[in-house]
Amino acid sequence: MGVNEALACNVAIVAGVLSSDPAMRELASGDIVMTYEVTTRVGTETASSVPVAWFCQEATKRPDLHKGDAVVVTGRVHRRFFRTGGVTQSRTEVVADRVVPGGRRKAAAGAIGRAIASVPLE
Repeated sequence: MGVNEALACNVAIVAGVLSSDPAMRELASGDIVMTYEVTTRVGTETASSVPVAWFCQEATKRPDLHKGDAVVVTGRVHRRFFRTGGVTQSRTEVVADRVVPGGRRKAAAGAIGRAIASVPLE
């Protein structure tokens, strides 16, 4: 295995506040996708909005979140392409493995720890 293969990974950790209420959609496959817009700000920098998609089949695993709630999201960055009105478009978003309400510090720390542990350092 080459050096580039050994270090290849795609890990995203986003902590911020929901800028809108989550939206739930049912896909043609029957899967459920929750979409979030997470606003982040580092220091005095301009705020950034990060789109998040979470494919979660079980309603009981989806936290009850609303606009203004703090969240921690772990997952991976994904760019998808789609056609709308005969035009190909793309969207870059974080595909979530976990979405944890910000007040659940132990669960958030665990999610972050698992995300960091997935990074190959050798």
